[in-house]
Amino acid sequence: MRMEQIGVIGLGNMGLGMAATLAAKGFTVTGFDINETRRAPAEAAGIRFTTTLADILSSADAIVCSLPLARDVEQVLTTDGDLLERRDRKVVVIDTSTSDPATTRRLAARLGAAGHALLDAPVSGGPSGAAQGTLTMMVGGAAEDFALAEPVLSALSAKAIHVGPSGAGNVAKLVNNMLVAAHLVAMGEAMRLSEAAGLSAQEAIAVVNTASGRSAVSEVMVPRWVLPNTFDSGFSAGLMRKDVRLALELAAETGVSLPLCAHAGEIWGATRTSIPDTADFTRMADYRAKDAA
Repeated sequence: MRMEQIGVIGLGNMGLGMAATLAAKGFTVTGFDINETRRAPAEAAGIRFTTTLADILSSADAIVCSLPLARDVEQVLTTDGDLLERRDRKVVVIDTSTSDPATTRRLAARLGAAGHALLDAPVSGGPSGAAQGTLTMMVGGAAEDFALAEPVLSALSAKAIHVGPSGAGNVAKLVNNMLVAAHLVAMGEAMRLSEAAGLSAQEAIAVVNTASGRSAVSEVMVPRWVLPNTFDSGFSAGLMRKDVRLALELAAETGVSLPLCAHAGEIWGATRTSIPDTADFTRMADYRAKDAA
C-alpha cells in the first residue's frame, strides 16, 4: 500500500517543519491549520494549505498530527472530522504530540475499530530537526502499522524507534522530558554555583562536557541557547510544564514514587511568574536570573 498523499494537521513550529520536509522529499502534502497566517509559509514550502479538515481526512494516505494536547488530536479526528466513516483504505495517523498513554490507547482502539491505525510518535529534535528531517521519533503501535508508515517516518527522522504497543511512544517521551526538565533545573543551579565560586559558566561547561556530568542539556541546550542568552529553541516553558504534569500523573497512576522529579515539577510550577508559559523552556537553566528557582 503506497503512501503518497500526506496530511499534516497543525502547522506550528514543529508541524510546518515536518510538512515542508515531507514536501521536499516528494510527498504530496496538504496542511491544515485554523490560523490563516500559516498559509503563506506553508505554500512557500510547497504545501497545499487548507482550513477544512475534510480535505485531509477524506483523501490522505497518512496523517501527521502536531497539536498541543491529546484532546485536540482526538477531537479533530473523531469529532470535527469524519475519519471514522472513511472506508476506502486504511489510514495511518502518526501523532507526534506528547500525550498521555491512556488517551492514546483509547483513540487507537476507536480508529482500529473503523479500520484505521494510530501510531503515537512523539519527537525529539525541536523545530530545526523537524525542518531538516533529523528528528528522533519514539513510536508506539502495532508492528505492521509501523512498517506501513515507514516511508513517512524515515522522511521525518534520522531515527524512528518502534518501542512497543500503543502508548509506549508516549511513555518513552514522558520519561525523556521528565529527565530534561530535571536536568535544566540542575544545570542552572550548577552554573550558578560555578559563577559564585569564581569559575565562569563557559569554563565550567567546557569541563562538564568532557566529564561524567554531561547531558544533552550541557552539550546542546546550554551552549546553543543559554550561554548566548538567545533562548529561542522554539519549545515553550508551558509545553514542558504540560509534559512534566503528564509524567507525574503517570507516576501517580502507576503507584511509582518520584521524589526528585516531583520536586523538579514543583520548581517548574513555582517559576511560572519569572518564566511564563510563553517563554522558551531553556530559561530554566538561566544561571544569570536573579529570581531563579
